[in-house]
Amino acid sequence: MDLFSFANQTLIEENAPLAVRMRPRSLNEIHGQDEIVGQQGFLRRMIESDNIPSMILFGPPGTGKTTLAQVIASSTGCHFEKLNAVESGISDIRKTVEAARERIKLYGKRTILFIDEIHRFNKTQQDTLLPYVEDGRLILIGATTENPYFEVNLPLLSRVRVIRLKPIGKSSMLAIIKQALIDEERGVGKLAINYDDSVLEKIVDLSHGDARISLNIVEQAAILLQAENKRNLTEDILETVIGEKVLAYDKKGDNHYDTLETVIGEKILAYDKKGDNHYDVVSAFIKSMRGSDPDAAIHYLARMLAAGEDLNFIARRIIICAAEDVGNADPQALVIAVAAANAARHLGLPEARIPLAQAVLYISTAPKSNAAYAAIDNALADIKNKDCGQVPHHLRDAHYHGAREIGHGADYLYPHNYENNYIFQQYLPDTLRNTVYYRPTSNGKEKEIFSRLAHLKK
Repeated sequence: MDLFSFANQTLIEENAPLAVRMRPRSLNEIHGQDEIVGQQGFLRRMIESDNIPSMILFGPPGTGKTTLAQVIASSTGCHFEKLNAVESGISDIRKTVEAARERIKLYGKRTILFIDEIHRFNKTQQDTLLPYVEDGRLILIGATTENPYFEVNLPLLSRVRVIRLKPIGKSSMLAIIKQALIDEERGVGKLAINYDDSVLEKIVDLSHGDARISLNIVEQAAILLQAENKRNLTEDILETVIGEKVLAYDKKGDNHYDTLETVIGEKILAYDKKGDNHYDVVSAFIKSMRGSDPDAAIHYLARMLAAGEDLNFIARRIIICAAEDVGNADPQALVIAVAAANAARHLGLPEARIPLAQAVLYISTAPKSNAAYAAIDNALADIKNKDCGQVPHHLRDAHYHGAREIGHGADYLYPHNYENNYIFQQYLPDTLRNTVYYRPTSNGKEKEIFSRLAHLKK
C-alpha cells in the first residue's frame, strides 16, 4: 500500500460510523458471546490451537457475526476475503478460490472466505462451495440471520459447524456503550461526555440486543451534544435523537422500532413492531397452527407477509406443520400445504397470500397427530443408539443369482395370497422384535388406522 492509499484508508476509518470504528479487534474485546469466545469457549480454544473449522454464524442483527469472522482471521494470520451473497455469484467464488490456491502455494497462507447473508445463495451457488470447503482450500465462515437448518443445503451444512450467537445481554451492552464513551482513539472519549447509568440503560432497552443500534444512538447523541456545546448525556438528549419521549417508550409498543428508523438508517421489519423478533413470530405461527387457533395462525401469517418474508420460507413452515402436527389424522393437510406452496410460487404476491391462508386455516382446524413425527424420530434414535441387527433372511432380496442358495427370501409369505391381503410374519430385525414406533391416535383418520392395525394384530 503506498502513502496516498494509506492516508486515504486512514481517513475512511476515522470517518466511519461509530459502530464500525468500535468493532472488536481481538477475542478479548468481544462482549456478550462468552459461551463461544470466552476463556473457556470452544471457538477460542480452536482459534488458539490454529484449528479453525468452516462454520456458519447464526444470530440476530448486531450480535457480531462479521466482527467475529474478522477477529478469527486476524487471530490466526489467515487472509480474509468477504463476499455478500446478494451481490456475488459463482464467478466471484471461483476467483476467490483461485486466489486462495495461489496464496497457499506461494506464501503458505490460508484463506478465510466470509459470506454475509449466505442463506441468499441458491442451491447451485452453495453446491459450488462444497469441494473447496471439503479439501481445505477455503475456510468458509457464513453469516445468516435465518435458521441455517432451513436455509442452507444439507450437503454444505454437513461440512460446517453451526454456531449460534445470542442477542447481547444488558451487562455486555452497557460495557460496549461505556467503552465507546471513554475510548479517545476510536470512540467519542475526546468529548468527555458525562452520563448516568440510568440513561445508558434506556439506550440498552432501545437497542433490543443489537450493538449496532446502541452505538448509532450514542453517535447521534454525541453529535448533538457537540453541536450544542454540551457534555451531559440526558434523557432530553435521547428524546431529541429518538424523536419521541423516552419515558413514554414501551418496548412492547408500536413505537419501539418506528422511532429508531432515523437513528439506524434503515426500515425495521414489521416482525419487531410489536416487540417480537423474527424467530418469535415464526414460533408463534407454528404453535398457533398446532394449537388449532386459526385466528392466531392467520394473524402471524399476516405479520410475516407484511414484513416481506420469503414466500418459500413461509410455505416450508406450513408443509412441515402439516406433516408433523396433523399427519395421518388428516393426510389431506399435507396435500393442501404442498399445493399452496406451489401456487404461491406460481402466483407471487399479492395473490400468493390467498392459497397460503387457505392452507394455514385448513391445518389449524384439522384434527391433530404427531404420531408420524414421533415414529421416525424414535426409529432414528434406535438406529443411532442401538445395535439394530440384520434384516431377517426371509425379507432379503432374492432376485439375483445365488441369493436363494444363501437363504435370502426363504419362507417369505406373500400377503396378497391371503385373506384381507395380510398374513402375520416378522418384519423387524430380531433385536427390535415387537418394537412399536407408530402409535396412531384416536383423532380423525388415524382412528380408522388404529382400528385396522388392532384388527390385524388379533
